[in-house]
Amino acid sequence: MSKSQRDRAAARKIVEQQKAAAKRRRVTIWTSVAVVAVLVIAGLIGFGVYANQSKTTASKVVTPSVAVDSGTAFAVGTGPVTIDLYEDFMCPICHQFEIDSGATINQLVADKKVTVRYHTVAILDDSSQGTKYSTRAAGAAAEAAQEGKFTEYHDVLYANQPEENSSGLTDAKLIELGKSVGVGDTFAAAVNNKTYDPWVATVTETFAARGFNGTPTIVVNGKQLTGANGGVPSHDQLSQAVAAAAG
Repeated sequence: MSKSQRDRAAARKIVEQQKAAAKRRRVTIWTSVAVVAVLVIAGLIGFGVYANQSKTTASKVVTPSVAVDSGTAFAVGTGPVTIDLYEDFMCPICHQFEIDSGATINQLVADKKVTVRYHTVAILDDSSQGTKYSTRAAGAAAEAAQEGKFTEYHDVLYANQPEENSSGLTDAKLIELGKSVGVGDTFAAAVNNKTYDPWVATVTETFAARGFNGTPTIVVNGKQLTGANGGVPSHDQLSQAVAAAAG
């Protein structure tokens, strides 16, 4: 083979190698594009599923029409100072706060000095042997509020509070207590159908989002009120905080 023939053969080999390399690059590029496209499609499908799930969950939340503070609380009273009270019906400390300060709160309401916003949260569902008593009790209280009996039902729940880490009151008992304060079939249906349980979850999520993690939490005109060593405030401290807030 002459030198010119060898040069042409070498040139052809180089060209073939370059074509092969270019082909490999094209295959790699299109493979990458395909993978990215698949991931994008999968991501869009995943997002669509998530959005639909969120929409479905949101659609299940029935917010009581009488609820205030973005649908998270029930207002009692019409006074200028606002007391936000976050409580769990399974919480024994909440019950003790009611025993100590309930009469003071009622008097402040009667004197038109405060508006109390009750936020019924469920942070102790794990303390009722799987029955989710905190959620069920709060949901029942929501229907009582709808029927204009929140205060009465709130009080009767605490008067019959089960021990923490017990199974809590049955739905039948919650309904019985409702009848004792003047609510009937509509209330019973709401309890049995768990109508407000998803709403209770929303209230509890809002409670956590606001930076709170224990009950009872008492907030006077936007300022959290605590007792000695960060404990629950006394009725005297509550009265003093309200007086200070009123100016």
